[in-house]
Parts: sequence; C-alpha cells; structure tokens
Amino acid sequence: MAETKKNLYETFKEIPVGREEIFDGVIVHLVRDTVIIPNGERATREVCLHHGAVCVVPVTDEGEIIMERQFRYPFNEVIWEIPAGKLDKDEFDHLEAAKRELREETGYTADHFTFIGEFYPSPAILSENIHMYIATGLHKGEQDLDEDEFLDVVKVPFDEVIRMILNNEIKDGKTQTAVMKAKLVLGK
Repeated sequence: MAETKKNLYETFKEIPVGREEIFDGVIVHLVRDTVIIPNGERATREVCLHHGAVCVVPVTDEGEIIMERQFRYPFNEVIWEIPAGKLDKDEFDHLEAAKRELREETGYTADHFTFIGEFYPSPAILSENIHMYIATGLHKGEQDLDEDEFLDVVKVPFDEVIRMILNNEIKDGKTQTAVMKAKLVLGK
C-alpha cells in the first residue's frame, strides 16, 4: 500500500513554480499559485492557507455529547457543532489545543482524550487540517469564551445526535465526521 501511495504521488504531483499573494488576514491567507501539472502544462491553483484546527466529541458518562449551537455568518443561521477551534499561528500541539477549546467553549475538562484522525474540510481550495478527538471522563467547570464568541452548550443523547446527522439537522462536516467516527470507536 505504501509503495502504491508513493507511486500515485509521483504520478499526480503538481510542482509549484510561482506564487502571488492575494490576501493575508487574521485567520486565512489567500494565494494564487502557478503549478506544473503531470502533463507538463501550467495551471493555476487558488488556495486558502490555514494554520489548522481541532475538534472534540465530548461524551458524558451518561452517553450524551456536549454540543454547541452558534450563529455562523457565512450561512446566516445557527448551527449545531461540537467544540472546535483553530490553532494559533505558532501552535503545533493539537492535543493541548483540543483541551483548551473544550474548556474555553464548554467549561468542561476531560480525563481522557482519544485521537480519532484528521479531516480535510475542502481539500481542493483549503489547506485546513482538523485533528479530531473524543473526550471522556468529563468534569464541568466555567466557560472562558472569546469576547466575540457567543454559543449555547447543550447535552444531547448520542443516538439523538446520530439521528440529527442523518436527518440533515447537523450540517457541519467536522461534526458529522467526528461524531460518526466516535460512534464506531466507542461502540455506542
């Protein structure tokens, strides 16, 4: 399998030969790259660079998931999500970031964190890589939200969250993926 993956990489890789900076914001950095594609021609790739993020499926001893509801401006609606957040520019410890986001957004801490994989939200245009965790052995504390962060924290039975995902009530991709993986890992 590893040899096949390496061969595919060599067959399909694109070689960057130029970069134009389009926008450098607080959260995202937009570039337009010129690349050489496998047939030797040039192509353009517009990419939104992102430092990465984490998300956490916090599961109570009673089999509930600590969920959040918050307004998401791009979609002009309140959506259901699990706790998550971006890494700071020079932050590389995903587990510590997951612990921080869980505590800040929900007030909960956890005895155990289980890494369940990585998630690329939109790999054609976005370099964001979200590291996913399950948190168990939860302890309630105080939220420490950012000054521009407003959200509602709700305990929802695990099976109800699955139902909500299947009924398109939870549209957030990282939440769908992490919760479904957590269900398989935990056997809930």
